[in-house]
Amino acid sequence: MSQVEEAIEVHVPVHTAYNQWTQFETFPEFMSGVERIEQRTDTLTHWVTSVNGVHREFDAEITEQIPDERVAWTTVSGEARQAGVVTFHRLDADHTKVMLQMEFQPENVTEKVGDALGFVKRQAKGDLERFKEFIEKRGQETGGWRGTVV
Repeated sequence: MSQVEEAIEVHVPVHTAYNQWTQFETFPEFMSGVERIEQRTDTLTHWVTSVNGVHREFDAEITEQIPDERVAWTTVSGEARQAGVVTFHRLDADHTKVMLQMEFQPENVTEKVGDALGFVKRQAKGDLERFKEFIEKRGQETGGWRGTVV
């Protein structure tokens, strides 16, 4: 398994950053390679991705969700094997640190080479930068799910 850890500071309150992160269907607006996400239940999402010509579909289950603190997931079916957690840290009333930790299994030679060259790390960093731009430009979340999953 390979690992990625990235973090970014966003200029919004912690509840705004967290609420937006729970709106999985908006991820294609700031995540490179994500074509579509369908929220099937409170804890199950279906992902359609295309990265460097490799098309994948998979289901991910939310394994832990604590409002304003964390969202953890793992894939449960499909072509991708990964798990991760995003945590939200209040810096002050108007600033939040968003931290991503993810483990994934490169499946073929191309993915192994891309991982070795740091492609996944750069993609994660770019996705967080686009999330920052997305939420700061809006100034408010598009919605939010405040349920708890433990």
